[in-house]
Amino acid sequence: MSQQYRACLVGENGVFRSAEAFEASSDETALTFAQQFTRHGKVEVWQLGRKIAVLSSEQSWPPIAARSRPEITSH
Repeated sequence: MSQQYRACLVGENGVFRSAEAFEASSDETALTFAQQFTRHGKVEVWQLGRKIAVLSSEQSWPPIAARSRPEITSH
C-alpha cells in the first residue's frame, strides 16, 4: 500500500523553496526517490505531518548494497 510523501527543497535561510508530492510504499523507498532532489540543495522528506529525514547532496541513501528499483508514483 502506497503512502503520501513530500520532498521539500530547503533554501539557505531555512525556508521551503519548493515541494514535490509523491507516493511510495515505504520510508526507505521515499528516501531513495527524494535523494534525486538533493542536487538542488538540502531536502526534507515528510510523510503527512511526520518528518522522515533531512537529505543533502553529500549523503547516499540507501547504502549502495541496499539499493533496488523503487516503485514511485509522482503527482
